[in-house]
Amino acid sequence: MLPSGLRIEDRYMPEAKVTVVKLVIEGNRFEILVKPDLALDYRLGKRNDLANVLISDEIYSDANKGSRASSDKLSKYFKTNDLGEVAQQILMNGELNLTTEQRRKMVEEKKKQIIDFISKSFVDPRTHLPHPPLRIQSAMEDVRISIDPFKKADEQAKFIIDALRKVLPLKSEILKLTVTIPANHSSQGYSALKSIGNFKSDEWLADGSVRVTFEVNAGMKGRIIEKIGSATRGTAQIKEDL
Repeated sequence: MLPSGLRIEDRYMPEAKVTVVKLVIEGNRFEILVKPDLALDYRLGKRNDLANVLISDEIYSDANKGSRASSDKLSKYFKTNDLGEVAQQILMNGELNLTTEQRRKMVEEKKKQIIDFISKSFVDPRTHLPHPPLRIQSAMEDVRISIDPFKKADEQAKFIIDALRKVLPLKSEILKLTVTIPANHSSQGYSALKSIGNFKSDEWLADGSVRVTFEVNAGMKGRIIEKIGSATRGTAQIKEDL
């Protein structure tokens, strides 16, 4: 049964103190009771102390009724009777009921990641410049995009982009840039370039300077030029190859 003072109905409230994580295997239901915020942190890899996440160490077949899962089924489906190991598998692979506030925050954060991904990877084919984030956000609202708070931003972007193209012109455009960095900033500038582009060639010149040719998404051009400028104090020469 639930610990004293807690109700299973609390899982539906924004200020919930307890929520259920459910995992269904071959029609068999396994549930654990957890603290919502700590469970979400654990699921996202922000903490590893499972004991503080769990309300109790029981594995239920129906937490509402207080029905416990049989040890035979635990052995069959989880290959162990260690309740801690079973609880961890359920928490990581099961359905976590988010509070309203948790879901709102996660969806907003994921939306920002998706918008940033689209802005970096695609441009307006009419101007060859990235769309402003607010324009992308407005287009997402127009086509009523649904965002999964747990799914990776780049994975969701694949189908979101298809939907956005109905109202927003998008083109994936690859630019080829050649950057020449003078000797006094060549080491730092070279390191900066290694972290942001797909190198096609590099050449260290006799005077100690370095010339690098690499490919980037057109949407990242402005950010890359800014980063190169910062790493080389504005001394690098940047040429866009046609």
